[in-house]
Amino acid sequence: MPISGKPCRLGPRSGPLIDPMRFLTIPRLVIFLALGRVACVGAAEFNLGPLPAYTPHVSNVHGVIRINDTELSQHLVHLWQDRFLKLHPQVRYSEYTVPAWFSGLGADTADLAVAGRRAYRADLKALEELWGHPPLEIIVATGGFNLRKGNTPGVIIFVHRDNPLTQLTLAQIDGVFGAERSGGWEGTKWTTRNARGPEGNLRTWGQLGLTGEWADKPISLYGIDATLSGWSALIQQVVFKGGTKWNPAMREFVRGGTEVPADDQIVGGVAGDRYGIGFSFMRVVERYPGVKVIALAAEPGGSFVVPSNESFFDRSYPLVNSIYIYLKRPPGQPVSPRLKEFLTYILSREGQQAVVEDGMYIPLSAAAVQAGRKKLN
Repeated sequence: MPISGKPCRLGPRSGPLIDPMRFLTIPRLVIFLALGRVACVGAAEFNLGPLPAYTPHVSNVHGVIRINDTELSQHLVHLWQDRFLKLHPQVRYSEYTVPAWFSGLGADTADLAVAGRRAYRADLKALEELWGHPPLEIIVATGGFNLRKGNTPGVIIFVHRDNPLTQLTLAQIDGVFGAERSGGWEGTKWTTRNARGPEGNLRTWGQLGLTGEWADKPISLYGIDATLSGWSALIQQVVFKGGTKWNPAMREFVRGGTEVPADDQIVGGVAGDRYGIGFSFMRVVERYPGVKVIALAAEPGGSFVVPSNESFFDRSYPLVNSIYIYLKRPPGQPVSPRLKEFLTYILSREGQQAVVEDGMYIPLSAAAVQAGRKKLN
């Protein structure tokens, strides 16, 4: 990954500036600011100073913490394990790297399951049938913006570079990519609160406010397979409010089995279609000068946010992805002390510093850390 960006201070605030360009031979540049805890990774800066420092709540944590993780999260999990072990030497770990994160929870061979996407309804339903309640969900990192491969990036909406459009609300994206629906899923429960009729469908550029030659032109849609994709699932969960019905006019591209990757077919398709719109992730989108990125607002009348390292870090961009840990906690009962202590460490300045060092994901903001800690209590 090419390294560039603003100089960072190494050591006290009055210390010398360090130019990242001097370290081009280092595979991944990580500089920690001793005062303020600003981590510089390439061009990205994440201020970890507002995050709470880790303070042990239990002095004699002991026992085995059983973890199911994935190949992409394994290195980060090892950082958390090694550093927590130095603080609590009586802890031991049992780890199994497996794509199906929920299987260990269901079979009671894992206490914690690390997932690079939010649980699908089928996942939640399976555990709910076993336990009588859904798992506890904790966000432990934010998906990347345009970092190296395999970093659970968020969804980027883009149009042809000639398109006058610069911004959209999530409701408008629903109108473009979605279809009328009788309701949506909230966890494992179906609700009609999230229904919408066909009048919400937006099928021409004029319906999005464009005039002149654009007004009557139909919107061409490009996207990844809507049945087996974390990005499509994120759109369903956030934009469609749990709905699963897509605009049938969307061109779906399936990963694997082609000479040109599906992600490139999507972005390249919009680059060659003046009236196209698509969704993919930034690492691919930024390679195509024929498209431009759209700013998004979560609510009508809200602020429009451009995707960036900063807007992913503070989670103001509405379509960020996340890294999750799931665990079993019956309603009204506390999380076991060893698991709570380990998760509290992850949701600390030190735990999120490990996220930066790992380089696959973006650390959590102070607000996101506090929200996760609140769930543990």
